[in-house]
Amino acid sequence: MSRFHNALDFVLSELDRRRESGYGDWRAAAGAIQRHGAARPRGVVPVPAAVAPGPPEPEDAQEESETTPMPKSDDADALSLFGEEPAVAAPKSRTAKTPPATAPGVYEPVTDPALSKDERLALLRVCPQRIPCTECPYGQEPHNHVVFGNGNVDAEIMFIGEAPGADEDAKGEPFVGKAGQLLNKIINVMGYQRADVYVANILKCRPDTPGQAYGNRPPRPDEMQSCRPTLFEQIDIIRPKAIVALGATAMKGLMDDESPMRDLRGRWHDFKGIPVMATYHPSYLLRNQSPAEKRKVWEDMLLVKERLGHAITEKDRGYFLTKG
Repeated sequence: MSRFHNALDFVLSELDRRRESGYGDWRAAAGAIQRHGAARPRGVVPVPAAVAPGPPEPEDAQEESETTPMPKSDDADALSLFGEEPAVAAPKSRTAKTPPATAPGVYEPVTDPALSKDERLALLRVCPQRIPCTECPYGQEPHNHVVFGNGNVDAEIMFIGEAPGADEDAKGEPFVGKAGQLLNKIINVMGYQRADVYVANILKCRPDTPGQAYGNRPPRPDEMQSCRPTLFEQIDIIRPKAIVALGATAMKGLMDDESPMRDLRGRWHDFKGIPVMATYHPSYLLRNQSPAEKRKVWEDMLLVKERLGHAITEKDRGYFLTKG
């Protein structure tokens, strides 16, 4: 049914309502409608014999006519709609949303793949399009250092956290506070040294903490979106054999996965062909030091070692197991 006839039915119904309510001018209004040649059985749309029915209205137009309420008005205003059939505005186009440049695996590289890994990372670190974030709306808050990441550019494993804290901001290196010290122990027990792996965060600057005299906070989604292109290019340059995402926030920033850690850990995920193991952040173990919680993280690290082809010893299998 066309918009014209929909509107006509509305007006006729309104006139009936006014007549039943005792309005005195309903006959004059009905006569005006008759003069515009609109008299017809309500609900019937006349189709000229020589013209075949056209295609149905676009979906947007149907939705608009069904959901947009008609304006309340007096008879004169309502009848002014029918001087001539109103032109139907073109339906609003539904432009498909283009994935943001920071969606997983989608970004604009800024370094030359022909250069060495060290050269590419050095350029990425100083590139005005990335670091030091001169155009970043989140990088204007006071901070001491951009915490880019460090380690072996040919690392088998890349550990990714969420954001620098106060200790990292002061030194300019990731994971140097208490959580970093615990991460170093985990790395050592796995059979590596800190210099063997690469460590980075989703965010490259410490998030501001307005109103707080001390402490840190998790990064917001918009902050992570701003830093993700740099992280993604770091991953592309290093091309580790496995990634360990430290904490649910790191998984959200890396994979757009907002599942709780209990559902994420203990199984493999994929980032652009690189296997990803999620596990609890070291700071979680600092707050929950029971052997059972440490065992969960260690089981995840055993899966990483196994995936990389390293032998698992009986000593490895016995870590943090409670003796029954």
